[in-house]
Amino acid sequence: MEVNSIDEQIKDTKKELEAMLAYPDEKLIDIIKEVGFECDLCARCCTKEFNDHVFLLDKDTEFIKSIDPGLIKPAPYYEFCDQNGRFYVSGYALRTKEDGSCVMLEGKRCTMYDRRLTICRLYPYMLHRETDEEGNLDWRQISGLNEHGCYHSEISEDEAEKIAADTKAYEEAYLRQQIRFFRKVREHFKKNGLRHVKSVYDRKMRAFARGEEIEVYVYYKDEIELSRISANG
Repeated sequence: MEVNSIDEQIKDTKKELEAMLAYPDEKLIDIIKEVGFECDLCARCCTKEFNDHVFLLDKDTEFIKSIDPGLIKPAPYYEFCDQNGRFYVSGYALRTKEDGSCVMLEGKRCTMYDRRLTICRLYPYMLHRETDEEGNLDWRQISGLNEHGCYHSEISEDEAEKIAADTKAYEEAYLRQQIRFFRKVREHFKKNGLRHVKSVYDRKMRAFARGEEIEVYVYYKDEIELSRISANG
């Protein structure tokens, strides 16, 4: 990825941030009240059946590191790979077990429920643009609708307002972290004469799938930390 392309990604992410912040609070509140989601403790949202990974904001990463640094791993879907075969990703994710369930899940119960992470507290609410099955780009506010949990429960105006505010706050924090990450990679590439190379990305990912170790720079607190991982562990 050339520097100009990174600049475009920063520009696009800023536009997405502006659009998200401008999304009418009243509309999101009405959707939340209409959906009326209530957790029924099925724990399906804590498995790969519904969620690929739990992305961590910097503050969540800091909290998990204070418990056990071994509970996190570089988030999947690396954004860049330089000509030397090192990947770059915008943050960490919680580890999962072999069956795909969250590392914090035991007997269908979260072992840190009272201290659960930002995104876990908000789920299934969200507010970002996403392409649907027909390729149309539009806002998505709820994940897994009618596939888990209970619906049409009564949610008070005050509660809906808080959920809406917290949802937008999370999305804002996520997008701002993305922007800082892009800027950091741009700076790192320029300083070290690096560039994103798609062919190297593809080759290293094939090697990773075969079990070879790869090196991943993970963005955290305006620095990039080097991790070495393999598909087998």
